[in-house]
Amino acid sequence: MPASRKRPQQDSNLRPSAPEADALSPELWGPRNPLRLQPRGLVIHPRVGLALVNPQALAERIAELAISRLKALDSADVPESVDVALERPRNKDHGDWATSIALKLAKGAGMNPRDFAQDLARDIDGLEGVASTDVAGPGFINITLEAGAAGELVSIILASGESYGAGSALAGDTINVEFVSANPTGPLHIGHTRWAALGDSLVRVLRYAGASVTSEFYINDAGLQMDTFGESILASILAEEPPESGYKGLYIQELAARVVACEAGIAELPRDEAVARARDTGYGLQLSDIKKSLESFGVEFGVWFSERTLHEKGADGVSLIDGSVERLREGGHVFDEEGAIWVRTTDFGDDKDRVIRRANGVYTYFAADAAYYLSKSDRGFAKKIYLLGADHHGYIHRLKALAGAAGDDPDTNVEILIGQLVSINGAKLSKRAGNIIELDDLREWLGVDALRYSLARYPADSPLSLDPEILTKRSNDNPVFYVQYAHARTHQVARNAEGSGVTTATFDPALLGQPTEAALISSLADFPRIVVQAAQLREPHRVARYLEEVAAVYHRWYDSARVTPQGDNPIEPVHHTRLSLNNATGQVLRNGLGLLGVSAPTRM
Repeated sequence: MPASRKRPQQDSNLRPSAPEADALSPELWGPRNPLRLQPRGLVIHPRVGLALVNPQALAERIAELAISRLKALDSADVPESVDVALERPRNKDHGDWATSIALKLAKGAGMNPRDFAQDLARDIDGLEGVASTDVAGPGFINITLEAGAAGELVSIILASGESYGAGSALAGDTINVEFVSANPTGPLHIGHTRWAALGDSLVRVLRYAGASVTSEFYINDAGLQMDTFGESILASILAEEPPESGYKGLYIQELAARVVACEAGIAELPRDEAVARARDTGYGLQLSDIKKSLESFGVEFGVWFSERTLHEKGADGVSLIDGSVERLREGGHVFDEEGAIWVRTTDFGDDKDRVIRRANGVYTYFAADAAYYLSKSDRGFAKKIYLLGADHHGYIHRLKALAGAAGDDPDTNVEILIGQLVSINGAKLSKRAGNIIELDDLREWLGVDALRYSLARYPADSPLSLDPEILTKRSNDNPVFYVQYAHARTHQVARNAEGSGVTTATFDPALLGQPTEAALISSLADFPRIVVQAAQLREPHRVARYLEEVAAVYHRWYDSARVTPQGDNPIEPVHHTRLSLNNATGQVLRNGLGLLGVSAPTRM
C-alpha cells in the first residue's frame, strides 16, 4: 500500500490449502458452476444420486426442471440459467428445504405463481431422494428429502475429509489480497491485528472456494517517513532528542541498540551516512520483527512488495512510476496543465482529477498508487482486493477511478474493504511503543485462537469492542471456546465409542431419522454453501457464525441420541451409524475452524 495511506494508530492452526480438482468434495453446483465432480473412493447410496445430497446440487436440479417447464409452456422468455435459492423452513415440519423460484418465474410463464409452483413441485417430486413436496402460500415449494438421501451426506463428508466444503465456485478467479501493509517503522498495533485475522481468513476462504489467491504485504519503505525513522534511531544512539515529528518509545531505543550491534562505529560516521545506515539497518530489523509477529499469529504472506521497487530505475533509466504515467497517457486519461501531469479520474466517478506529477517534476503519492496497481495487473491479478483502515474512505473512489483509467472495470477488477476501529476493554498501551496496543501483547494476553476467532467473527465494516473477560473464559459465553469444545466433544465421543466396541464399519443412513439427527445433517449440508457465500461476499465472519450454529445443533443431538448403548444393552447398527454422524460433525467443525486460522483441539 503506497506511503500516502498512513495507517491509523487506533484502530493454528489448520491451514486448508486450495483443493486439487480431482479431490473435491460434492461440487458446489449452481448456475455459475454446473460441474459435477465426485470425490475419489466415495460410494454413493444406491437410491440417491450425488445431486440431492448437497443443497447446491439440488438447486441445480431444480433450475434444470424449471427451465424445462418454461420450455414446455412455450414461454417467450426462457433464461439460459436460473439462480435457485434454497432456504431452511423455520418449521422443520415443512421439510428440509424451501424455494420461491416459482414466484420469480411464473410471470414469464404467463401463469399464476401457485399453479406454476404446483407443476414444478410435481417435477421435483420425481427426483430420486425426494420424499415429498408441498406448495405453501402464494407459491413457495417445500421439499422433504428421504432419510437415506439426507443421511448419505455423512458418508460424503467422511470420504472428503479436509476437502468437504471446498469447491470450484471461484475457479478461474486470480485474486491479489493486500492487507496489513503497516509502515516498517514500528511494531504492529491492534488495528493491524484485526486486518491480519480478517485478511488471512478471507484468503483461506477464497482459496477454499477455488480461487487462485496471493496474499500481499505492501511495505511502505520509501519517502520522508523512512528518513525520519533513521534520524530517530540515530538520535537515540547519540543520546540526542528525537526529531520533532520523529518516532519515539522504548522500541526505538531497543532498535538503536540492535543497530549499533550490527553497525559498529556508526556514531563516528558523517551525519548523512550515519542516518542512512541507521535507517536501512533499522528498517531490516523492524521488518523482520513484523514478519515474526505475523508468523506467530498464524499469518503468512506470499508476496512482500517493497515500495522502493516502484522508484528504482531500470536499465532503460525508467522506473515503474515513470512507466505508469505513460501507460495511463496511452489510455487517453492523462492531460497536462500548467506544467503538471494530471489523470482525469473524474471520468470514472472520482470527485476531482488527480495530479500524478507536479510542475516541479516531483511525483505525488497517487503516482505510486498507479504504479502499484499496474504492477498487480502485470503480475496476472485480474482482481485486486485492498483491505484499508477506517480513515481511508477517500481511497474507494480514487482506486476505482485508477482502475478505470488503467482500462479495467472498476466494478469487478478492484474491491476496497474498509475496516472500522477495534478496541479491547482493559488493553494497556505498549510500554515499548508508548501510544499503541501491540499485536504481540494481545496475542500473549488473549491467545491466538481467541483473538483470531473474535476478530474474524464480525463484518469488517462494523466497529468492534471485545471483552477480554469473555474471551478468556472456558464457558459457553466464549464463542471460540463453544465451537472448540464441540469439536473436542466429537473426539471424546469417538474415544468412548471405540472403548465400547462401536465402529464406523456399519453405516445405514436411513437410521438417522430422529429430529435432532435430521437437523444436524441439514446443518452440515450447509457448509459448502456458507463457504461460497463467504467467498463471494468477502465475509469470512459467516463461517464463524455458521460454526456456532453447528455446535449448538450438535450439542442438542448429543443430549438426545446415544452413540454407545446404555448399560448392558447390545450394540445396534444405529450406534455405528451415529458414530459416523459424530465424526462427520467433527470434520466440518475442523474444516471451518481451519478457514479462520483457529486450532481444533481434541481435548479440552
